[in-house]
Amino acid sequence: MPLALYLLALAVFAMGTSEFMLAGLLPDIAGDLGVTVGAAGTLTSAFAVGMVVGAPLMAALARSWPRRAALLGFTLTFAAAHAVGAVTSSFPVLFATRVVSALANAGFLAVALTAAAALVPPGRKGRALAVLLSGTTLATIAGVPGGSVLGTLLGWRAAFWAVAALCLPAALGILTGVPAGRVRQETAGGPALRAEFAQLTRAPLLRAMLLGALVNAATFAGFTFLAPVVTGPAGLGAWWVPVALVLFGAGSFAGVTVAGRLADRRPGLVVAVGGPLLLTGWPALALLAEKPAALLALVFVQGALSFALGATLITRVLYEAAAAPTLAGAYATAALNTGAVVGPLIAAATLTTATGVLGPLWASGILVAVALLVALPSRTATTPGPSTEAVR
Repeated sequence: MPLALYLLALAVFAMGTSEFMLAGLLPDIAGDLGVTVGAAGTLTSAFAVGMVVGAPLMAALARSWPRRAALLGFTLTFAAAHAVGAVTSSFPVLFATRVVSALANAGFLAVALTAAAALVPPGRKGRALAVLLSGTTLATIAGVPGGSVLGTLLGWRAAFWAVAALCLPAALGILTGVPAGRVRQETAGGPALRAEFAQLTRAPLLRAMLLGALVNAATFAGFTFLAPVVTGPAGLGAWWVPVALVLFGAGSFAGVTVAGRLADRRPGLVVAVGGPLLLTGWPALALLAEKPAALLALVFVQGALSFALGATLITRVLYEAAAAPTLAGAYATAALNTGAVVGPLIAAATLTTATGVLGPLWASGILVAVALLVALPSRTATTPGPSTEAVR
């Protein structure tokens, strides 16, 4: 894999850390800025919605830019937004910085996903995507707990400064490691922007996006509300929560790594084996929640299966959107983050039912079941390389 891919993954690590670490900082932010915890929680929603809306918007805006300039600009904007957030005493300003950060993150991922696919031979998109997404999985293993610890020791503002600082070596790496001018060269004589958006009328692409969104919704539904399961039914202390989160992150890293070797040539194997196992795992996690050893083991397994299947399906989006070279990454980013928005909302609704804190785990299982039903009648998720329809 090219060095540039690992440099892009470093930026993804910084951005993933920012996206996930906020949950542990909300009480401090609320107290410092004089707002309720509920109001502070809107910072998370603002980021997620900004990611969904920003992916196609930013990709379209950056379509005529040199790829290196676009990636560098998005990274520096993300860093600057966190620097402003770290010094402000105004909640509206902090809210605005989260929106700007989300737009920059969405634009970066949209361009980076397309760039990663372009840096490798056509049959290795899955492995390239695995390297890129490893930045996100490593953020859940090291970045999020690290941000939480830093926030506890030095305050939430220190965590924001740390994210801004992480962007600087990533920006330097992009400047020195990513080829310049790639977008202009590839789009010269290529499809018009309207033709790229028209790809959204193709059923295989929409199906691939829907599958990726459903699996990611299941992942975030269970992951977001894992803490109350650990401290509730499992009967473990609060300090076991970061342990469980790290186990989920470690599993996700393992899953992405394995999927990267199979997503291009054997996607059917990942879906056929990983799908039913993932479907079984979420209810098993709910039923065995009172057994701490089983709970922690299943958390690792579900992290691995969730990201293996999710990464494979998102790779399918890139293949199905091959005729939209500058927006393919935006479509993949939109699918991922639609799941990240919808999943926790569905999971939150189950908390008031008879299932209580175990409701999100059952919701995750239902979402995976729906995904498998959608995938069943088609070959979109199981055909190696571009689908037959995509290359006609």
